Amino acid sequence: MTKINYKNLINQYAQDLKKLQSNNLFRVIENIDSTNSFLVNKKSKNIPEQKLISFACNDYLSLSNHPILKKSAINAVEKYGVGARASRFITGNSSLYSELESQIAKFYNCDDSLVFSSGYACAIGIISSVVGDGDLIVADKLIHSCLLDGAKLSGAKLIRFKHNDIDHCQKILAENRPNFQKCLIITETVFSMDGDIGKIKELLNLAKNFNAILLSDDAHGLGENIISNPIHLQMGTLSKALGSLGGFVAGNKILIEYIRQFARSLKYSTALPPAILASSIEALKLMKKTNLAQKSLKNAQYFCKLMGMPICQSSIVVIVIGDNKKVLKIAEMVRKKGFIIAPIRYPTVPKNQSRLRLTFSSAHKKAHIKKLAGILKEIT
Repeated sequence: MTKINYKNLINQYAQDLKKLQSNNLFRVIENIDSTNSFLVNKKSKNIPEQKLISFACNDYLSLSNHPILKKSAINAVEKYGVGARASRFITGNSSLYSELESQIAKFYNCDDSLVFSSGYACAIGIISSVVGDGDLIVADKLIHSCLLDGAKLSGAKLIRFKHNDIDHCQKILAENRPNFQKCLIITETVFSMDGDIGKIKELLNLAKNFNAILLSDDAHGLGENIISNPIHLQMGTLSKALGSLGGFVAGNKILIEYIRQFARSLKYSTALPPAILASSIEALKLMKKTNLAQKSLKNAQYFCKLMGMPICQSSIVVIVIGDNKKVLKIAEMVRKKGFIIAPIRYPTVPKNQSRLRLTFSSAHKKAHIKKLAGILKEIT
């Protein structure tokens, strides 16, 4: 048996890490603690703590630090404890799950819903259970990585259509649909790295015409693009606009039950803690009662006006820079002036399309937005 040189093996990984650094693609996980929906404290080694205004998080409705959510989480811990103890299929299904899933189904005007431990677990669980070997997936070119991983895990044939190009999607379906058993079309209501809106109505019509199921991911949406239909699975997350943690899917009762029975990422994951479920229930109530979604969108649109940019369609605004080194430099310059914005690079976006991604919450002040716009005008 050949003796393995472990030093050489580790060196191979080290070389790959050096390549990332040389191409300005190395990621650093920093210690950043939130104090409210947009103020954060950044802690770095040998550098004094910085108080910064964040335009990088996905807390669009400013609910992650809302006092009602905090109180509900604390009450749930005192009543039910900290952990869920097991998979939902064993001893982990708190009664709070039933309440939350009922509320989500009502919100999305669907028969039923199902909550997963994360948006990622939700995506891979839905797709790998709904389709498999011998089936077809037709997906928008810009869908999130979790959806792509779910497609690959399913074993179904994956074909991607040009972003938001309905004619291209129709052409793919016309040429390929007769050769497969089941078919799943995948898109997003709001595309996370571009901020534009998916064409849900048009794709739902194609799904009807080609005997397919439509899966739309509303992770970065604000619950305003809801279209209920028996062949429409509406996926979302509890971890962004709702300020807590977890993913969910809402839809036809048979489809939801099918996913419940066959989604491995649901069966073999420990359930969410009671505190998360309780705070999510309260977040959903607040989302329905308030106009926070409109405040978030108006803040983003105000920024676009100040920058002389086209008015955005969502709470996400993107400034494409192109060069990895330059986008990192701009983000660092902005940080030195008291703000955090996200520099997005490959493979999150295509090569040579590095960008600044700004996200706006309902709690951002116009004075902060105006100051940030002034800084970016100077340095971009």
